[in-house]
Amino acid sequence: MSSMGAATAVMADGLRKVYCVGVRKPGLWGSVRQLVAGETRDVIAVDGVSFDISQGEFVGYIGPNGAGKSTTVKMLTGILHPTSGHVEVNGLSPAHARQQVAQQIGVVFGQRTQLWWDLPTIDSFEILAAMYDVAPADYRRFMSEFTDMLGLGEFLDTPVRRLSLGQRMRADIAAALIHAPRVLFLDEPTIGLDVMAKAQVRGFLTRVNRDRGVTILLTTHDMRDIEELCERVMVINHGKLMFDGNLESLIASAGLPTTMRLRLSSIAPGLAAGQVLGKTPGDAPECAKEEALCVITAVDYSARAVDLAFDRRKTSAPQVLWAARELGEVRDVSLIEAGMEETVKWLLAQ
Repeated sequence: MSSMGAATAVMADGLRKVYCVGVRKPGLWGSVRQLVAGETRDVIAVDGVSFDISQGEFVGYIGPNGAGKSTTVKMLTGILHPTSGHVEVNGLSPAHARQQVAQQIGVVFGQRTQLWWDLPTIDSFEILAAMYDVAPADYRRFMSEFTDMLGLGEFLDTPVRRLSLGQRMRADIAAALIHAPRVLFLDEPTIGLDVMAKAQVRGFLTRVNRDRGVTILLTTHDMRDIEELCERVMVINHGKLMFDGNLESLIASAGLPTTMRLRLSSIAPGLAAGQVLGKTPGDAPECAKEEALCVITAVDYSARAVDLAFDRRKTSAPQVLWAARELGEVRDVSLIEAGMEETVKWLLAQ
């Protein structure tokens, strides 16, 4: 799936990665046999994944641990070669034109750093600038802009090993952009960060994508990252791509119940979760015709509140509200849709 009219920045076609791993037998004799005539089996990490990412897109790539996310990123960046299938980044193959591709991409792995551990942060930037042959004027412009945008000034002279996790992540993201890449791959960039650090990283990534047109592929377990940053999401599980589309269509495809929360003037005794409200009366207005089945999921007597769950694909909110008249006088109404986390859990369970 790619945006209409935009050139393709990243392309994967039938991407597959298979690892050959040893089968360990229990006991001492099993270990000896493994050394002499080891038994192996194939483990499929990525299985026929295909997608296009257009220039300027911000795409989330999500799935459980071991689903194939990091393996995909490593193949897209040339760190790993696919067993079969084809990858292109800006029209180049990372496997066969790794140096040219490296000049056009930035990569951040949340659990690893590309900075030199014992050197001051500024030294790492200068080394990377020299490695990528960044012109002195461009490097000065980079330091001026990114020091302000990411708040780097407070720790530029601090050795990397003494940085907090949030500071190191900001420095790593800056380092990945020092050569002005057109595509940025981020693998768990907010892992372990506190709320404030996450907000700062998200704000910066939004600006880089919006103002500089950098194409970003983000893998994460934090659904807030996806909700706040990505217009498009791809879901992978057991190496297979299960969904590729926008957030709205993902939530719609799940069809998870919508909750209508009612605050009543009073609640009749005996009302309890699990009760079903039946069909709407025949004198209901046109907007509330047909069957309006909904289920009471929670009753809070102290707050005089009742939660009703219903399927938007079958029943409308006006229908539910009309059917809920039997509960008493309604003082306030609010709708709560299923969130990203619940939707993804549902999808992965299919």
